[in-house]
Amino acid sequence: MKENVAKRLAFFASEEFDKKFRYDGKDLGAVCREGRTVFKVWSPLAERIELRLYRDSASESYLRQEMQAGEKGVWSLAFEESLHGVYYDYEVVIDGKETCTADPYAVGCGCNGDRSMVVDLGRTDPPGFGADRAPSLCGEQIIYELHIKDFSYDKDSGIPEEYRGKYKAFTVRGTGGSYPTCMEYLKSLGVTHVHLLPFFDYGSVDEAGDEGQFNWGYDPKNYNVPEGSYATDAADGLTRIRECKEMIQAFHENGMRVVMDVVYNHTHREDSWFQRMVPDYYYRYLEDGSLSNGSACGNDVAAGRSMVDNYIADSVLYWAEEYHIDGFRFDLMGLLPVELMNRIRRELDERFGPGEKLLYGEPWSADFSPMEEGTIAAEKKNAAHLEDGVAFFCDDTRDAIKGSVFYGDAPGFVNGGKGMEQAILHAVTGWRDGGAGFLPKSCRQIINYVSAHDNFTLWDKLVISMRPDETDFDTKYEDVLAANKLAAFIYFTCQGNLFLQAGEEFARTKQGEDNSYCASPKLNMLKWSRTAEYGELVDYYRGLIRLRKRLPGLCDKSPEAAERIRCGTVRRKGVVSFLVDNRSTETCRWEDLFIIYNASGQACQVPVPDKAPDLASESGSAAARGFWELLADGKEADCRKPAALTGGCVRVPAHSGMLLGRACPIACAATGSA
Repeated sequence: MKENVAKRLAFFASEEFDKKFRYDGKDLGAVCREGRTVFKVWSPLAERIELRLYRDSASESYLRQEMQAGEKGVWSLAFEESLHGVYYDYEVVIDGKETCTADPYAVGCGCNGDRSMVVDLGRTDPPGFGADRAPSLCGEQIIYELHIKDFSYDKDSGIPEEYRGKYKAFTVRGTGGSYPTCMEYLKSLGVTHVHLLPFFDYGSVDEAGDEGQFNWGYDPKNYNVPEGSYATDAADGLTRIRECKEMIQAFHENGMRVVMDVVYNHTHREDSWFQRMVPDYYYRYLEDGSLSNGSACGNDVAAGRSMVDNYIADSVLYWAEEYHIDGFRFDLMGLLPVELMNRIRRELDERFGPGEKLLYGEPWSADFSPMEEGTIAAEKKNAAHLEDGVAFFCDDTRDAIKGSVFYGDAPGFVNGGKGMEQAILHAVTGWRDGGAGFLPKSCRQIINYVSAHDNFTLWDKLVISMRPDETDFDTKYEDVLAANKLAAFIYFTCQGNLFLQAGEEFARTKQGEDNSYCASPKLNMLKWSRTAEYGELVDYYRGLIRLRKRLPGLCDKSPEAAERIRCGTVRRKGVVSFLVDNRSTETCRWEDLFIIYNASGQACQVPVPDKAPDLASESGSAAARGFWELLADGKEADCRKPAALTGGCVRVPAHSGMLLGRACPIACAATGSA
């Protein structure tokens, strides 16, 4: 590493630097309101900064004016007029070198994000947005992961062609014909939160290019600006803002909250607006002077430094306040320190109320990344250091159910894996029973899932692992369908939060492609005809969602929730069962639950408990203790009918699950049921 660079990096990490240059103001960027516009940037190494104004995103500048240096490395320039809709950038001089840069703190930009835009944000609100409110929380959070372009690119979506793949698609009502599509479909499914893959401005798609381009969007360019390729007019910097707000408003009107996928761990390129404004401050370097690459994307943002952490926390609060975002999913959260994640949790709670905003992420990194001295990585093994309200994806549950995501033919519990029984019983408690190398503070920290945008879809994984000699992803294999149902049944009956990839419930396939981040939109899009073709599977998921919301023993997120799980038993290879205390302070029909997973190739007879330990008195008739109802099996979920018992046992078919509920006599009387 060059000596001057090494000295600069050491200075950045010092208390001396923070004392001299840390700026905690919330006014960086271009603030335009009440007929006044103020530009402020943080660039403590700059010798001179010139602001340049443009009438559009492509013309030459019509005004160039030097900014004034102030305290804490902040440069500013004020205009006693509204410059709403005007584009701008900066010429920064550092070490005698002139560099053109957009504004890292910009809230608007032009096509492809190379020129920032002044925005009076109040003038971008669609009608009624000021009164927009998220729907009330229902007591359980069921998260549906969705890519904006995937949602409506299919011509069978019923979305007008000019809105397909756009923010506006979410505002269209009455889509579909013989089967619902798009927003109508999501409403019928019953999910509570829609997790949208990154929709801040990203660098991998040419916003002026054709609609055949595709990317997941994990390559941020302008963190506080919506992506332009999802707007009906990418050239007009205001359109993307207004239409993004319309999308979020539409979700709220349809009873769903919105989670934003955020990528603060790396930037699209090292030559970012951060690097141009304050060289080397925003990135991590190895001892040899090369960029660290714990993100596997070429660079790592230096979270843990004061102004980096300020930027990330302020950006999250900005999206929550300005766009009414209801939650945040952090990409490669393991590259961020727990101190930052806990700070974000606290600031969201202080601003919006405890637990009102969801917060979760990936508790891992792709590779080693050096962090600031004294900080702790927000990895799964450090769960004890994270606030209870910072959740993380549980790959242990995922892999126990379906097998490793990195090897298509590696099976899990539902598709032929051996020795998975104890792991499945650990997963049921949200791993609160000490069955793993980490211990969450509560199952509230656990995100249970079996598929996401990364790696194989669940259907493709099951086909590859179960049908290696005749792999056809478009064939409705009955054994694969049964395994899909059982996988869903298992994670829907585990304690923790629930998460599913869009289309998992109708056997979504990407034809075996396990990394479709830049594949064609036709491969990635949701094929809406499959909701009819696999209607039985859709109904099964819909029933699981509906039933889950009625089961307080599984919805409990308290640190003591795992104590509700009793009598976990391995019946034989591939067969496990357990009891759940389902009592609640509110009237609930079922006092306790009996759940069985049979992943074996044979049906089994399982004794049904006469009474659950500590849940019923030792004395009294069976009638007084209630009776067992079948709530779900391998064919139907939320069926609610008398359980078929023979000799005190229930028959559980091969490759299926069963959920029984002991009907509470008091609750039955309250609802008029027998």
